[in-house]
Amino acid sequence: MTDTQREHDQATVDQGKGKVKEGWGNLTGDKSTETEGKVDQLKGKVKEGIADVKDRIDGDDKTR
Repeated sequence: MTDTQREHDQATVDQGKGKVKEGWGNLTGDKSTETEGKVDQLKGKVKEGIADVKDRIDGDDKTR
């Protein structure tokens, strides 16, 4: 597994974790947890974008 593949995987985990946190916060009315979830999702999207750029630079661009 390449480093960028690990980065893509971590980005997916962060997005999933964020989705769960956001849903839990919404369900329980906990705005702090809901916001943390949105932040985690955003972190995951940023990490995914960075990994995509690295793939392109390395010539490993695979359509996802």
